[in-house]
Amino acid sequence: MDLSHMFKNLMFQTRHNRVAGIGNTKGSQRAMNLLFAIRDIQHRTGRDLGATFLSGTVVVNALTELYVMFKYLRPRELKRQQISCFDAWAAIFTKKTADYELNVTGSIKRKERFRTYIKVPELAMFLREITDYRTADMINLDVPEKNVRFLSHAPTIEQEEMIGRLVSFAGSGNWEDLGLDMIEPDNLDKAKMLIATNVARKMALDMRLLGEKFSDDAGNKASICARTIYDYYVRSAANKGTQFVFSDLSTYKPNEWNIYTDIKEKLIRLGIPADEIQFIQCATTERARKRLFEDMNSGRVRVLFGSTSMLGTGVNAQQRAVAVHHLEIPWRPADMEQRNGRAVRKGNTVKLWGGNVVDIVIYGTEKTLDAYKFNLLKNKQMFINQINNGTIAVRRIDEDSMDEDNGMNFAEFVAILSGNTDLLNKAKFDNKIMQLEKEQAIFKKERIRAERKIAANTEAVGKAERIVAQVKQDMEYIASYSGSRETLLLNLPQATREETGRELHRIAKTYRGEAYRTIGSYIGLNLLVSSEYTLSGSFDRNVFFVEGVSGLKYRCGVSGALPLGFAESARYPQAALERMPSLIEKQQKQIAMLQHEIPTLQEITARKWSKAEELERLKQECKDLQHRIDGVLKEAERPQSEVPEEENTVRAA
Repeated sequence: MDLSHMFKNLMFQTRHNRVAGIGNTKGSQRAMNLLFAIRDIQHRTGRDLGATFLSGTVVVNALTELYVMFKYLRPRELKRQQISCFDAWAAIFTKKTADYELNVTGSIKRKERFRTYIKVPELAMFLREITDYRTADMINLDVPEKNVRFLSHAPTIEQEEMIGRLVSFAGSGNWEDLGLDMIEPDNLDKAKMLIATNVARKMALDMRLLGEKFSDDAGNKASICARTIYDYYVRSAANKGTQFVFSDLSTYKPNEWNIYTDIKEKLIRLGIPADEIQFIQCATTERARKRLFEDMNSGRVRVLFGSTSMLGTGVNAQQRAVAVHHLEIPWRPADMEQRNGRAVRKGNTVKLWGGNVVDIVIYGTEKTLDAYKFNLLKNKQMFINQINNGTIAVRRIDEDSMDEDNGMNFAEFVAILSGNTDLLNKAKFDNKIMQLEKEQAIFKKERIRAERKIAANTEAVGKAERIVAQVKQDMEYIASYSGSRETLLLNLPQATREETGRELHRIAKTYRGEAYRTIGSYIGLNLLVSSEYTLSGSFDRNVFFVEGVSGLKYRCGVSGALPLGFAESARYPQAALERMPSLIEKQQKQIAMLQHEIPTLQEITARKWSKAEELERLKQECKDLQHRIDGVLKEAERPQSEVPEEENTVRAA
């Protein structure tokens, strides 16, 4: 089944109804119908088989999507692991934590969410059992490089005023606080924050979306975007470079004001011909879409506007693309990837004349919902990327971690948009502390390994020295022995060598017992036999030994088995003892090797981590910063009646 992520909203129950980041628990009927169909197939096969999911975005939005995938495809394995519900899965693989986030008004609040994932290698391995994941890097896909440009601008005067009104409305719920000409919604009491989110989202894009009373501004997104598009238009004129402009809000509608037509009018005034600017919504048939994409690839159309749903998939118009513009920020990381994929795509000729680079231009208005939406993407992107790429080696990951491989990440975007330098510094401190703690953990692990190796080497050296001393003691005994040097069996004291060897072979075939059993003697030393067994418990073979006066037991040959000939078997004690000099030499080589390693290992244990003071300093600075942020939060939450009169006077002034 292709586009399987369209069925990710499967219903599930959880007691974590106040925790962010778990997605929609109610699910959809479409997903439930698919579950019934898959369960029927699995019931008939009796195994977790029968369905194949295909998707370019396996995890789109929330961690619950992994649980949903397992619920679809591995019900029997979940049952075997005693995972009967989402909460059981979350208890194994996730951990709730609270941290600072931005709410819809741009204020900083502490919020609890599933942001830390534990037992990550096990979770990734569980996912790998049912997935085959390939990235562009893995298959060396010939696509241009991305150059992300983040154009953050201060809010206009009207936006500044609306931010204050929005903060008041979010606190009071009074529609009048917004100062809008629109009719008060009927569901205001139940959906206050949803309405606040909608108003804040429109405000971040353009104030004119909130009513005709608001005016255009040279510093709003539409004006900045128009000037930026025109700049790319002029710079790539020789090669007829093309551009994609995305917005899921205020999309094109005929005979109605919208952000698309407003920017187009600005571009026409700047000098771009009207027929070179098109909207994907105007291509209402498949033939019209195909003709539009051909015009983009040929350079007859230079600027194409569209939404993620209409322009984000099924579009092959990348041949001359030089830039992708994001007027507003999507809610899901996958949507951002889909948008960028229109230009960062195989077949783009920019590698021949544009340095093989496509600019990704992201527009943000400070102190607006843009910061909040970037914060959401930041909380989702890190986990999705690391769980998908299959290279996780750490035990736990945190969505708040920065991604050094991709440069500036969403956490930094949030800090820049919020205008809060404390938040930016905290993001940088957290990243540096995380990296130093990783280094420290590796350093400690290496030192502990060295300490254990020293102890093991010292113990092994002592053991080898004792063996050498015991072998020498036995060699002295053998050299001083003056009696008969024949193999004597307890039950055949007067047997010939042939008879002795035959009896030894009979013992080898019939004896069963793990304990050592004395079967005879040689120059006053005991001859022993013992049975060896396989791991499954079945009999393997009998092994013969000579026990020295030191207590050491010398095997008959390397394996302990008797020679094939009877006469040779009768001489197994002599053959075993003749190997004593080589045994001493082997132990002495082992001692020399182990002792040679110890000084190097001692140097490792004696080292001190050079960045310990830096880590402690950063932790203290981060702690002080958190206290400062806490103070700002408490101050913001104080009722106005508690503020001293002189402080109110200062603020009024």
